[in-house]
Amino acid sequence: MGAKNAKPAKSRFSMISDAANVYGLRSFDNYAQIRSLAERVQEGLCAYMQHDKKCVFLVPPQGPFTSQNYGSGAFSVSGKGFLPLEPISFGLGVRVSGTGDFMRIVLHCRIEGSRIFMQVEENKSYEFILPVSDEDIDLCKEGLFQHLLHWFTDRVDRYDNGHYGNTDIGFDIQRIDED
Repeated sequence: MGAKNAKPAKSRFSMISDAANVYGLRSFDNYAQIRSLAERVQEGLCAYMQHDKKCVFLVPPQGPFTSQNYGSGAFSVSGKGFLPLEPISFGLGVRVSGTGDFMRIVLHCRIEGSRIFMQVEENKSYEFILPVSDEDIDLCKEGLFQHLLHWFTDRVDRYDNGHYGNTDIGFDIQRIDED
């Protein structure tokens, strides 16, 4: 009698499908939170550097880029089909000269609980509590400005003092012809 009223057990496929759906929701949340942070940093950095033209773009973390925002193509998970639940990298193409030179800063982001961690290349890391405050974005913009400034001034200092030969693996500055 009790067997007639019992619900049938979920199929193995249904169990996997349910788990994949939860995974998909989390991976989308991961991407949306990191993309929102990236866009907020990108939108304010040019004004922060007091430049009158559009001078900061979301660009892919690797490969060639031009002075344009790449949208979803700026993120390391772009083009992977099923959105992976993993840390995400993106690039900021930042104008560093009046002659069209842009330098790419690669940022790596991961979410842990209610915090986003953003690492600037192999240097400084920033920790943001969700939701990310404007004050935290301002601290990040100052840090990125300092990162760029020190990249150049440190290398000039090394040259001026005879210690500019090192084991750095290149740099990512590109001249971009603008219309």
